[in-house]
Amino acid sequence: MENRIKTKKIDDCIWLMDDNGEATGYLVCGEKKAAVIDTMNGIANVHAVVREITELPLTVVNTHGHCDHIFGNVYFNCDCFLHPNDAEIAAEHTGFPEFVKFCKENKLKMPPFKPINDGETIDLGGLTLEVISLPGHTPGEICLLLKEKRILFTGDSINHHLWMQLEESLPLRIFLENLNRISWVTEKADRILHGHAQGFDDISLFDELKSGIKELIETKGKGNIRHSKEYKWFGGIAKQYPFDGDGSVICYCDEKLD
Repeated sequence: MENRIKTKKIDDCIWLMDDNGEATGYLVCGEKKAAVIDTMNGIANVHAVVREITELPLTVVNTHGHCDHIFGNVYFNCDCFLHPNDAEIAAEHTGFPEFVKFCKENKLKMPPFKPINDGETIDLGGLTLEVISLPGHTPGEICLLLKEKRILFTGDSINHHLWMQLEESLPLRIFLENLNRISWVTEKADRILHGHAQGFDDISLFDELKSGIKELIETKGKGNIRHSKEYKWFGGIAKQYPFDGDGSVICYCDEKLD
């Protein structure tokens, strides 16, 4: 199963970990500590993969509480951080029967989450991660700004295929307000790494997504140039709205427009 996770070095201190094309995690190595940002699906031993790269003391930071970002925590015996507003979601996902059975069969146990909040920093030695709260995709979603490298880790909150149709997702107007609140970050970062990426995106993705959400709200998905189409997913049928002319979409349901 270790072959399931493919790693590639994308900066002198950052490794991208691709979990079978289904989710992406990151390893950031400072001079004294290393941070694992999202641990993906938990099917393969991500800790063993990390230890092939570094022996530094580890910290795990989960950008939000969805299963494809936290399940690999079971392989770590270190601090695992999550924003408190996603504790309920994480509890729901770790209670999925398939995951409970998997942990029991493999004698694995989910470590407790430690709270992490907006404005807190993690010092890795020569590198600093700053927590930036961005509720939207989930109530407790966070971004992480790697200050010295001007890189923003965005989890699922800023990407090319944004899910806002979930029950736990906030109304689009609230998410837009939150994006406006942290718009200063575009002056502090040049590149984005999101939770399903294969490499860097330019920071311009932030403003492109923000403009797309604003347009969606104003037009109700019925703009002169762009309009919503049906979106089928495992939870049923929702809608999708294009926002950058290159295949990127915002997935939503009408309730999120109210």
